[in-house]
Amino acid sequence: MPSTYQSIVIDESANAIWRKIADFHDLSWAPRVISSCEKVGNINGHETGARRVLNGAFLETLTKVDPGYYRLEYSIDDGPPPVSNEEVSNYTGVIQLSPAEDGLGTLVEWSSSWESNTEDAVDFCHGIYVALLSELASSFE
Repeated sequence: MPSTYQSIVIDESANAIWRKIADFHDLSWAPRVISSCEKVGNINGHETGARRVLNGAFLETLTKVDPGYYRLEYSIDDGPPPVSNEEVSNYTGVIQLSPAEDGLGTLVEWSSSWESNTEDAVDFCHGIYVALLSELASSFE
């Protein structure tokens, strides 16, 4: 099962970071990576089942949200190659916040896994999530 993992420590509280990322329909903190985020359906961006289309290409669904543990899980239901539903299935992304090891700041972990016959999506996803984490950190500067 292909997967990817990225992390960054941000010198902010988990509460501050959570407030910024918790709304599945708001990625305004990543303007250099996400040019558009369209809400799909009537479910609030803080609730399981919320759906969005990113950059007119990625259809995603919020599958789990746990504010007590600062954790979001989502699926990519379809997207461009190499993450189209013809190339990958059961795509799960996870964003997890926790205290940094040194007690200063917050560790933000972004991981994903999926089923596929190839590893083509690994570098593609890794690059996007590295850019998103960089944008998240920059949004606090």
